[in-house]
Amino acid sequence: MPKEKLKTIYVCNQCGETSPRWMGRCPSCGAWNTMTEDVVAEPSKSSSRAAAPARVTGQTSLTPQKLKNISTTEEKSRIITGISELDRVLGGGIVIGSVTLIGGEPGIGKSTILLQLCGEVSKTKNVLYVTGEESVRQIKLRAVRLNVPEDNISLVAESDVDEICGLIESMKPDLVVIDSIQTMRCTDISSSAGTVSQVKESSARFLNVAKTLEIPTFIVGHVNKDGAIAGPKVMEHIVDTVLYFEGDKTLPYRVLRAVKNRYGSTNEIGMFDMTGRGLAQIENPSQVMLEGRPLGISGTCVACVMEGTRPVLSEVQALATKTSFPSPRRTASGFDYNRMYLLLAVLEKRAGYNFSSQDVYVNIIGGLKLDETACDLPVCIAMASSLLDLPVGEKTIAIGEVGLGGEVRSVTHLETRLREAQRVGFDTAIVPKHNLKMIDPAQFPGLKLVGVSYLREAINTIKLK
Repeated sequence: MPKEKLKTIYVCNQCGETSPRWMGRCPSCGAWNTMTEDVVAEPSKSSSRAAAPARVTGQTSLTPQKLKNISTTEEKSRIITGISELDRVLGGGIVIGSVTLIGGEPGIGKSTILLQLCGEVSKTKNVLYVTGEESVRQIKLRAVRLNVPEDNISLVAESDVDEICGLIESMKPDLVVIDSIQTMRCTDISSSAGTVSQVKESSARFLNVAKTLEIPTFIVGHVNKDGAIAGPKVMEHIVDTVLYFEGDKTLPYRVLRAVKNRYGSTNEIGMFDMTGRGLAQIENPSQVMLEGRPLGISGTCVACVMEGTRPVLSEVQALATKTSFPSPRRTASGFDYNRMYLLLAVLEKRAGYNFSSQDVYVNIIGGLKLDETACDLPVCIAMASSLLDLPVGEKTIAIGEVGLGGEVRSVTHLETRLREAQRVGFDTAIVPKHNLKMIDPAQFPGLKLVGVSYLREAINTIKLK
């Protein structure tokens, strides 16, 4: 047989557009710097001239089902994992036949949580764990360390997609884990593993097997330097659920967040603590986030963010110190950098506090990322507290959005946030005055509600303490 010729093409990892040469901007979707190099087999002239066989009219092998005959009962459509934090993020368990993509930085705990998941599911069902990065002996060592049940878990170290699909079709397990998609390779595609064409085709074949046999499948995906899952964006479009494992590797806390979920909400998060025995669930994240909080120190304030239906209390720290440079520094960790600039401008213009000669640093404790506007007020109070060197009361919480006019605007789910603050032990809550008209303060005994209309009033509240 003549040796097939290879050619180099460039593929957009956002939309899949191909080009014979590299371009800075994709002509199809308009994204910048998304064209990656790929090597494919060049079709022969004879095959390109061959006509496709004509389809016979009225003949098909498909057999449709009546919609009324398809079962949707919860016990048949979902698998309860036994890990409540994971079930919360997935929307109540693993949907039968679903394909879930889980991504995160190296060492964040993707393989650990999936092996723990296999251990919980294997108590009642059969599980197949496919590894392309490690040997089965390495997986065994991790399973022993995590104390994972081993009776119903089958391991295989393989990277050939067709071989793996054949094994799944013959075994018909109740759950499949692919670790990871970047190591999988289709032998009929000439490019190396991890390229755009390999990742795209491998994902499509695993998806086809999962949907045909109704076997839930978890796929591990690496992330690139921008934090997005490596490979084509099309891979995220075809799967049912995309989960991201977040957190600082130097800290023990991990946050599991759904950025796409066809069977549940994308607002829920799961919180874990990385220990020597694996990932432990954090049932009370508010208490964990506030452990070790400094008392009587200026520049700290407690915020409450809603993660789906769960309120989470987190400590906001700010530091304003005199700068020695012509242009002061601004740094934010866990909070939007541009939002911090906006709030600084409001503090200067509307509240009269001068930060032009101050370096300002904002940090969210515990590695959380506060992207909700209800955190505006505690961030402003923390920055003003540091500037004035006035500590905020240790049992005081602030909730509210700050507008460009310096007004404190109402927020959603205020009652849920206040109940969480009351449960943890706070006795004072600075809240938008407009929100007080819609709630009954008598429902929160022992919690003093201070309504404010403008940012200046909120800062004056901490001055009077």
